[in-house]
Amino acid sequence: MTLNLLFFTIIIRKREVSTEEYLHQERIEKLMEEHKDRHMSHHRFL
Repeated sequence: MTLNLLFFTIIIRKREVSTEEYLHQERIEKLMEEHKDRHMSHHRFL
């Protein structure tokens, strides 16, 4: 009888976000919100 064992260790660390990345993410969220609002306003007229 053969016993094969394989072990994995996973380490999860919180990634440090730079100021540039944070600002970029904020801009994306703002643009997505504007797009969603625009889409909803067009949808009301149909």
